[in-house]
Formats: sequence, structure tokens, C-alpha cells
Amino acid sequence: MLSRRLLRCVFFAFACLLPRVANAHAVGLSRGDYEVSGRVVTALYAFSSAELATAGLRGADALVEHGVVDATIVTGDGKRCAPHLDSVAAVAGEAVQVRATFSCDSPPHDLTIECRFIEALPAAHRHIATLSEGAREKSFIVVRENPTIEVDVGGADTAKTTFGAMVWTGIRHIWTGYDHIAFLFGLVLLGGRARSLVGVVSAFTVAHSITLGLAVLHVVSPHPSIVEPAIALSIAYVGFENLYSPDPAKRWRIAFPFGLLHGLGFASALMALNLPRERVAAALFSFNLGVEVGQLAVLAVVLPVVLWARRYPAFRTSGVRILSAALSIAGCVWFVWRLIALT
Repeated sequence: MLSRRLLRCVFFAFACLLPRVANAHAVGLSRGDYEVSGRVVTALYAFSSAELATAGLRGADALVEHGVVDATIVTGDGKRCAPHLDSVAAVAGEAVQVRATFSCDSPPHDLTIECRFIEALPAAHRHIATLSEGAREKSFIVVRENPTIEVDVGGADTAKTTFGAMVWTGIRHIWTGYDHIAFLFGLVLLGGRARSLVGVVSAFTVAHSITLGLAVLHVVSPHPSIVEPAIALSIAYVGFENLYSPDPAKRWRIAFPFGLLHGLGFASALMALNLPRERVAAALFSFNLGVEVGQLAVLAVVLPVVLWARRYPAFRTSGVRILSAALSIAGCVWFVWRLIALT
């Protein structure tokens, strides 16, 4: 009785996961170009029309003015700079471009930009911002947990990108990258001895760290149209292998090559930031650290549950087969969906 109930619960949990898997990496992005010239800060935003609509900011310029421009708090030397909406225009695709100016009392030395508009956007949203001052240009990330940018105008370093923001970006990339979670789940589903499990996780970690670094440093640059469908196929494969080669002792042999592939998927998030060359090393380290922390957090939850469930014969036979088949089907469907989306 307990075994059947356990199987129902596990299958229901996986069924709930599948819709989210179909939308893996659906982390919203927006762009902000901020230019400092004298006492005026000019901002040029680009948002997804769908995300603005979800946040209730589509339909009238007044909504955008209130929800985006007024929600951008620009402060120069402790005094707020007056906001003004210049224009709202639809551009190619589903993007909406917003132009605004912020007038300070005098040319600022200490400039603070608070992107409060991010609070109205989905929780996983990232605002990719670039600040330019004369010939200098710096890029940084804004997330809901850290919406404030501090700028020393005229200083040696224009933008202060926090270590914590990059670590959190890596963690969030894992937690919202349901393809990576599904692949890890497939790897540990068979259980095994502690040594084999450590080997699997270590092989995956080393492999994706290698290709993450190579991609961000532009040593390799595969196109997402190849990487993303291939990641989906890796999920289908691990589920298939669970069905026909249920031996966890040597799983590291597939964890390593597929880890190389998943590392290229991780790199896509970091490469989209277009960071200046001098910031790449620090960003790579902190982002990868976040990926590892997020991965360990997922395993800390999933692995004990899998090991506990494997105590029941029904799970070791029917449960593993059902979940492995579901992984294979999800990977195949996802593969087709990504091919269609990327064409």
C-alpha cells in the first residue's frame, strides 16, 4: 500500500515538473543603456512587450512613464534627478523601446541608479545595464534582490558590480534551468554507492566548468541552435540508459561528456551580459561559484529523497522505469520544441 502511494506521489510530482521543463531558461531579460553627460543622464530601455503586458505596463505611455521611468530612481550626490519620459516605441519583434532623461541639479560625482521597475517584472528577470561616460563603458546586472547601482562618475571604475550579484545569477540560472535539474535527477535516479555518486557529480561539475570558461573566453563559441537541442537530447539519453543499463557504478562516463555540453548552456547566460574584458575573469569565477552552490542545493534536496525512495522495491522497479521513461519522453518533446523555437 505504501509503495503504491509512494509511486503516485513521485509520478504526480514529476508531472507537475514537466510543464516547467518545457519552459526552461525562461528568464526574462531587459536592456538599459545609461549615458552620463554633464548633469543629464539619458536612459534607453528595451523590454519584451509580453513582460510589460504581464506587469500591467502596456496600453498607454502614462503606464510606462509611471511603471518604468518614475520607478527608476536616479540620485546625484544625494539629490534626486528629475525624470522625464521622452518616447515609447515598438521596435523589431516584440520589443518596446523607452527613452527617458534624468536631469540633476549639477554634474554628479556620486551617482546612484535604483531600478525599482524590476519589482513589477517576473521574479527571475535580469536587467542588463550598460553605463557610459565619455569613452568609458561598463556593464552590470540588476536583479530584484539587488536593484541598486552605485557609480563613481569620473572615477577609475565607472560601475561597481557586486560579487554577490553574479553568484546569485549563477544560483538562479540553475534553479530556473529545469533542463539541468532534470539531467541531474536522471543521473542520481539509480542511486548507487556514495563513491559512484560523488564521481558522477564531480565529473559533471568539472566538465561544465571547463566549457563554461572556454565559451566565456571565446575559445569555443557553438551556436545555441546546436547546444540547446543537444541538451534536451542528453536528458532523453540518460532516461533511456536508466531503462536499459541500470548500473550506476560508471555513470561518470556519461556525466563528463554531457557536462561539457551543459557547460555551454550555462555560458549562454553569462555571455549575454557582454561584460568588458577586464571583468570577465571575476564574473566567470563568481557565476560558476553560484552554479555550483545552486547545483549542490538541488542535490541536497533531491538525493536524500531518491535514496529514501529506493528502499522500497516498487520504486526500484516500477518507479524508476516510469520516471526514466518520462525523462526520455520529456527530452524528446523538448528537443522538437527547441528546434521549432530556434528556427
